[in-house]
Amino acid sequence: MPGGKSPGPSVKDKKMYEEIRDEGASKQKAARIANASANSSRSSVGKKGGQSASYEDWSVKDLRKRAGEIGIDGRSKMNKGELVKALRNH
Repeated sequence: MPGGKSPGPSVKDKKMYEEIRDEGASKQKAARIANASANSSRSSVGKKGGQSASYEDWSVKDLRKRAGEIGIDGRSKMNKGELVKALRNH
C-alpha cells in the first residue's frame, strides 16, 4: 500500500483494490470491484454488458416501448416483424 496506508477493513481484496486505484478509479469504485472479486471468480467481475433476449422473444408491447425509446416513427402501426426489422436497422 502506498505510504503504508491500508484501504480499511471493509475491503476484502487489498491487492486488487490497489491495482484498481493505480488505474485511476475512485476509492468507492475500487472497493466495490475488489469486494466483488473476493466474493466470486475474478474473471466474471467487471465484464460489461450482457445478453439480451432476441427481439423475436420480446412481446409487441416491449418492442414498441424500445422503438419509442430510440425514436422509431410509425411504431404504433407496425406488427411484430416490422418492429423487429426496424429495431435491427436502427
